[in-house]
Amino acid sequence: MIRQSPLRMKRAGLHSGRSLGGLRAASGRPLGDPWATPGRQIVRQANESRQYSTDMGKTYERIDGRLRAFIEEQPVFFTATAPLTADGTVNLSPKGLRGSFAVLDELTLAYLDFAGSNAETIAHLRENGRITLMWCAFQGPPNIVRVHGRGEPVFRDDPRFPGLLARFPDIDHTRHGLRAIIVVHAEVVRDSCGYAVPHMAYEEDRELHGRRFSREDDASLSAYFTKKEHIATSLDGLPGLPLPLPPSTV
Repeated sequence: MIRQSPLRMKRAGLHSGRSLGGLRAASGRPLGDPWATPGRQIVRQANESRQYSTDMGKTYERIDGRLRAFIEEQPVFFTATAPLTADGTVNLSPKGLRGSFAVLDELTLAYLDFAGSNAETIAHLRENGRITLMWCAFQGPPNIVRVHGRGEPVFRDDPRFPGLLARFPDIDHTRHGLRAIIVVHAEVVRDSCGYAVPHMAYEEDRELHGRRFSREDDASLSAYFTKKEHIATSLDGLPGLPLPLPPSTV
């Protein structure tokens, strides 16, 4: 169950303990469309016949229905983490590549952590587990969804790794230098208006990452990570990706 304060529920105008499909307004009337509030609607563009809510900022008990569909449709999302120390480096990363993200259940999400020049997210999660994921609607109705929760990196020698990896059938992970699978357990799920987010068109994923790392095997990939200053150790000196990489068994 996602933690929800009475204040949050009052602001959202919803009663707790109900599924996304059966939400009710504070007045007790059912909300037929949890994304729209009767009497407070706008038409975003002249060629859009559907109406959307101007009363955003809701808290959700679970990730399902339209909320899940929105998240899974986005071609990019962002991750934010930070160390516990007050002067530590806050990290914000964009994540792309179709097929590298999955909703495992109503409160659990995961994404594939591929080769890169640092491992700040892994280091922060190993220290304190705090993470926020964010999706923005760059096309269609304006919307921003944030999942605040606890995360952990599942490494290649973890017995859970093969089962988790099977949840990502739509991407060839061998081409991208897979380091870990980040699993996030949702604690607070919120949306907001996104009115200031610009319209931008998604064209396609870049092929550069796959081209760069598809030629690496376990040994050369491990050597590549060892040469990087902030892979095994974060910018603030926290333990990052354990090296050498264990052999891939999948």
